[in-house]
Amino acid sequence: MAARREHLFEVFDRLIAIKNECSSEIISECGLADVTAKQVAYLKVIDGHRDMTFSRLAEITRNSKPTVTEMVDRFTRMECAYRQKCPPDDGRVTYIRLTEKGRMLANAEQNALHRMIERVVRTLDENEVDLLVEILRKVG
Repeated sequence: MAARREHLFEVFDRLIAIKNECSSEIISECGLADVTAKQVAYLKVIDGHRDMTFSRLAEITRNSKPTVTEMVDRFTRMECAYRQKCPPDDGRVTYIRLTEKGRMLANAEQNALHRMIERVVRTLDENEVDLLVEILRKVG
């Protein structure tokens, strides 16, 4: 039984490594080698809300407005986000919008999972994929 558990550990560890490789590929494709998990989390929050303001982002992330402003400034320099005055004739409200690169980073984990699944599907035949699905459904 201990040998089986060790083998399962090795298999799952390899799957996690493959997902991490896929995630690193996506981040690398964006040209950002030094993006942090916290930055990706901010991008996810912005991506999940249609009209994100600085105040709302500060509230959701439980940070001060200056901290949020600093992060958005960094995203702007990274070409991941931009500010949009809205409505155009009223400069009191500014929304934070993501660029395509920002959206790609915000969804990096999800996209990495898709890439990993594609890798599994390319490697296994149809019956093996069906068996894997059946086994994983039993677990969860």
